[in-house]
Amino acid sequence: MRILHTADWHLGKRLDFFSRIQEQQDVLNEICEVADREAVDAVVVAGDLFDTFNPPVEAIELLYLTLKRLTNHGRRPVIAIAGNHDSADRIDAPDPLARACGILFVGYPDAQLSTSATTDGFRILRADKGFVELLLPKFPYPLRVLTTPYANEIRLKQYLGNDDDRDNRLNETLASHWQSLADNYCDDEGVNILVTHLYMMKRGGEVLEEPEGEKPLKIGNAELIYTDTIPPQIQYTALGHLHRHHQLGTSDAPVVYSGSPLAYSFSEAGQEKKVILVDIEPATPPSYQTHTLHGGRLLMRKRFEEVQSAVDWLEANPNTLVELTMVSDSFMSTESLKRLREAHDGIIHIIPVVRHLQQSSSSNKTMADLEKDVESLFVDYFQSRYQQQPNEELLAIFREINAEMDENPRQS
Repeated sequence: MRILHTADWHLGKRLDFFSRIQEQQDVLNEICEVADREAVDAVVVAGDLFDTFNPPVEAIELLYLTLKRLTNHGRRPVIAIAGNHDSADRIDAPDPLARACGILFVGYPDAQLSTSATTDGFRILRADKGFVELLLPKFPYPLRVLTTPYANEIRLKQYLGNDDDRDNRLNETLASHWQSLADNYCDDEGVNILVTHLYMMKRGGEVLEEPEGEKPLKIGNAELIYTDTIPPQIQYTALGHLHRHHQLGTSDAPVVYSGSPLAYSFSEAGQEKKVILVDIEPATPPSYQTHTLHGGRLLMRKRFEEVQSAVDWLEANPNTLVELTMVSDSFMSTESLKRLREAHDGIIHIIPVVRHLQQSSSSNKTMADLEKDVESLFVDYFQSRYQQQPNEELLAIFREINAEMDENPRQS
């Protein structure tokens, strides 16, 4: 049985002001093509389907169209769980219609799917809170899936029940819940996987960095889940939340973050984005391979000291989103900023760095001459603060603001 594992689509996400929806369409199309080309039998999406609880209409449409396409006309089950960016209610809402198409949505940790829904491609044999067992026509053995959408300690207490002390609540609750399900349903006669959206690490191992801009799950150690909570019956664990691919388990029982399909912050610049293809059968260690995705614009951080050099690079690299640092001896002019913006439509930030920009030491401070006019005082302050004279553009802006204040004096 071949399973495609992906996660962290963050549909509707923007990079500052810049929409990524076209890039998301492109990369999800690529994932659908991989699923078809590699003859995938099932798909799991491990949370953060959307970027916000109230995603834009185009993001909602893109999700449903993509998941339906991944089902291959209902012949391939697609299991999609909620992440910490998702509204569990929104994920659960279309469940009856989605199941008729072969899409199994799981919004809450205690969600129990109905066994009544069937498609031409598979049947739901058994279901429990956080568990579903599927039978695919081409296989004599079932696929068992433990499903745990994102859950903090409050949600776990509410839906799974636990009265233990705070420090161990998450790990003990999940370990008990997963082990109970595994003991009841996961023997060597079927394929057994876990799909969850949590911050997980090896006990005593490296603490992995959460993505920049991501809603943090790790607060101290209270929200950490350790890999030793996973039952031994589980052959493969499909994780969501971290945007870089990681393997936390053993070769016999991989515990894998697939990563996001696009780079969503400049801290992810240069990362290869992947989906995971897992080959698995009962009572046998699985094997998996990564498939690198190529959709979307590259995120790049670039640094230049000359405007012309920056313009040349920008024109030569149009299919990028850029955080541009410009180093100079003085503040950039409006003309220079305009040249940069006109050279590229994907500049997200321009960060000016002025050499030797520092305040004078307290010993060099001078008293302001309040007999001077306002513009002269501004020039003196600028010289004191930045060790240079303001250019004509800055002075023109200052004069404009000062004139507006003279025309509209504040009323007492």
